[in-house]
Amino acid sequence: MKSQPIAVALLVAATALGAQQPDAGIPQLRKQGTATQLVVDGKPFLILGGELGNSTASDLERMRPMWAKLRAMNLNTVIAPVYWEFLEPREGQFDFTQVDSLIAQSRANDMRLVLLWFGSWKNSMSSYVPEYVKLDQARFPRTEATRGQGQEILSPFSAANWEADARAFAALMRHLRAFDGSRHTVLMVQVENETGMIPEARDHSPAADSLFARAVPPQLLVYLERHRDALAPELRDRWAARGNRTSGTWEDVFGAGVHTDELFMAWHFAQYHERVAAAGKREYPLPMYANAALIRPGYLPGRYVSAGPLPHLIDVWRAASPSTNFIAPDIYFPNVAEWTEKYTRSANPLFIPEARLTPQVSVDALYVFGKHDAIGYSPFAIEGASTEQGAGAALARSFGLLAQLAPLIAQHQGRGTMTGVMPAAGFEGTVDEAPQTISLAGAEYTLNVSFANPPGPPTAAPATADGPVSFSPGLPGATLQTTQTTRASSAPRGGLVIMLAPNEFLIAGTGMVVTFTPNGAGAPIAGILAADQVHYEKGNWVRGLRMNGDQTHQGRHVALGTGEFTVQRVKLYRYR
Repeated sequence: MKSQPIAVALLVAATALGAQQPDAGIPQLRKQGTATQLVVDGKPFLILGGELGNSTASDLERMRPMWAKLRAMNLNTVIAPVYWEFLEPREGQFDFTQVDSLIAQSRANDMRLVLLWFGSWKNSMSSYVPEYVKLDQARFPRTEATRGQGQEILSPFSAANWEADARAFAALMRHLRAFDGSRHTVLMVQVENETGMIPEARDHSPAADSLFARAVPPQLLVYLERHRDALAPELRDRWAARGNRTSGTWEDVFGAGVHTDELFMAWHFAQYHERVAAAGKREYPLPMYANAALIRPGYLPGRYVSAGPLPHLIDVWRAASPSTNFIAPDIYFPNVAEWTEKYTRSANPLFIPEARLTPQVSVDALYVFGKHDAIGYSPFAIEGASTEQGAGAALARSFGLLAQLAPLIAQHQGRGTMTGVMPAAGFEGTVDEAPQTISLAGAEYTLNVSFANPPGPPTAAPATADGPVSFSPGLPGATLQTTQTTRASSAPRGGLVIMLAPNEFLIAGTGMVVTFTPNGAGAPIAGILAADQVHYEKGNWVRGLRMNGDQTHQGRHVALGTGEFTVQRVKLYRYR
């Protein structure tokens, strides 16, 4: 690492080269209808991102040739760590070399950044803290297991711990304000990484035991009272089971057991986050969030990384850390629809900073932007993907489509005129490919979506690897249906739908067949007035193929081929 004088020189040079105080257009969160948008330079911004592997940003020279690949995957943002041990190699001496190099490389490649503060915790452990913290356990205490063994987890109950972290994080944000405040390369900051306790549900140090025996903080109980009707159901039910008490110890209010241990730790972890985040925001108020490792079905607290910003604990985190703008899931399980539904409860904005890099991410990205008005989507270890095949190639096609649609998606966020659709997956990877219906507010038609290959000529009765498909070629409004639940296909299927007018829709994605049913009284059959393959360019629609012939089965459906990522604009009419 460089010495402190070099780091100071870099900061002075940055100022001399024109770094300015941040203007009013710094990245911020803004409501539009029911959605929360990330606004950058005065305009909504959709993060089409990729997160680097944990160690990649520690050697930026090795990273230089990777940028061409990231651009080829149509990313507009890289999610990258900043390491406390590099930023403050010696106590009170800050070195911003890694941060400045990362920003410079991003600018040179026309990319934005979301920074991950690898401070006190990374995947629950304290592996990225500076040596001066690791080597002085008397001053910087750790959590303890039941039998008193120390753990590689800094104690959230120590003022020395959070004060050191907050001081370093504030230095980072102060530097970002000076170095990037007018350029806005950095859009948001994640505070810590997957905070939590494992392999036990709570700390058993003397400091933790003493606080656990005391009364629940009034701040939390007042929050529960004020938000009683909107609490996460898991917390609401646990509190109600003890009579909705407004005073008492943790076990008085929530009962004995590992779930209460988790609530106790969640409160103190979130308070620690608040102290760190608030110190940073006082220097430079970028949006800040906390991320969580998710739970395997049936696991009790302690078997997973417990007490972090999980959906059943969102109210504890909100009460303790108002400076945390939202919580975010790291999704490595197949049941994406289930997790994203949980993370959008109580109007929590959806941002996915990590996702398992498989071909399915190409459809998951379309789904979360359409269904949940997502701020952004970001597969993990993106530098390892191939742009020629597999997940990287599929993501490039999906992100390319989303880049075209971004202005239109932003326009429709929070207005009830857009949704996402894909087969529902279970935790084990089983998929229900039954047809789904889409009803958008104000639409004159219901959309019937099947996740199957398009049928052949009108006389054919096609079959797919997913089972038989029924189709009645004599009925112009016939629906295409799969009839069984299957395991996930190697080819992802799904996409998003935007209502442009009550009788006009934009359908984007892959592996879908869509038919239409008129709503309300009137002629009973939906016909396709026009179906065009389109792309969006510089704010205007550019029409490609007119699809009114064989491609729509002579007006019976709209089909998006499996393995392709296309956009069709379809206008409907009714007849008898």
